[in-house]
Amino acid sequence: MARSPLHLILLFVWLLVLLMDGVYASDGDADPIYKTCVERCEKTGCVGGKCSQHCKFSSDGKPEGGPWYLQEPLYLQWKQWDCRSDCRYHCMLAREEEREKLGGKPVKYHGKWLFRRAYGFQEPVSVALSALNLAFQFHGWVSFFILIYYKLPLTPSKKTYYEYTGLWNIYGILSMNSWFWSAVFHSRDVELTEKLHCSSAVALLGFSLILAIQRAFSVRNEASRVMVSTPVIAFVTTHILYLNCYNLDYGLNIKVCVAMGVAQLLIWAVWAGVTHHPSWSKLWVAVVGGGLVMLLEIYDFPPYHGFVDSHALWHATTIPLTYLWWSFAKDDAEFRTSSFLKKAK
Repeated sequence: MARSPLHLILLFVWLLVLLMDGVYASDGDADPIYKTCVERCEKTGCVGGKCSQHCKFSSDGKPEGGPWYLQEPLYLQWKQWDCRSDCRYHCMLAREEEREKLGGKPVKYHGKWLFRRAYGFQEPVSVALSALNLAFQFHGWVSFFILIYYKLPLTPSKKTYYEYTGLWNIYGILSMNSWFWSAVFHSRDVELTEKLHCSSAVALLGFSLILAIQRAFSVRNEASRVMVSTPVIAFVTTHILYLNCYNLDYGLNIKVCVAMGVAQLLIWAVWAGVTHHPSWSKLWVAVVGGGLVMLLEIYDFPPYHGFVDSHALWHATTIPLTYLWWSFAKDDAEFRTSSFLKKAK
């Protein structure tokens, strides 16, 4: 029964390796027409008939109204919209409209696709879907917490019988943290928000790998848990420090995230195939679904009408998987608690 789905997961690994190469090319910012447009805009403040409020300068060369952080409302100042970012955005829009009229294909600028702003958000669809994922993670974690502490029996010392309660609680907190910074990052892509987004995602994937190892191999002893967790924590910490203190390498980060994601998918897939867990079918759907949506995360394509790209679709597909994943966690808590009480009798 487990053989065919496991081969499917291995096929995903092979496809991911093929897709990992060559998806980070960026031709738009090397375009001389685009460069000239940005240079002209920074002097005049306008691209075509569109002018930026951030490009108004006094005779001494200083921005009118003060620096960019004094020209925006307080709740928008963190986005750091300035003359250069506005000029780049409007020049990218103008250049892509020209390409479309000439029958050309969209290209990346500064390593990323062009998205159309809406209501002050750089990627509005991804922001909305990240917020929805955050809501589903919160709902799943709260329902798990209520089940564990208020519906299932507790020990005389008011502790849970389920051995992995702490792991799932930490997982829930890291998940919500990751989706929060995902929403912030897609709202405005600057160096700080990108570092927070990448760091929180790596931390979540690293801990998810620890959770997979400890649950699949039934690691319950505290010393054993430390021995299992330490190498993963050391690797994740080193990678986060590398991204934040040395080089924010987006391509390398994607490869690290995919590697940890595939590793835990394989662990869950093998465990689901050999275990007699009553909710093994939910686990299979989550594993296969996780492999499929990972392809969306790697296979890059231009945003449809400037709003929906493969990453946004990945955000959308993780919503039902989140609900299913927390449903499995609750089933596992009930199963382990019931098994422990039966043995105690």
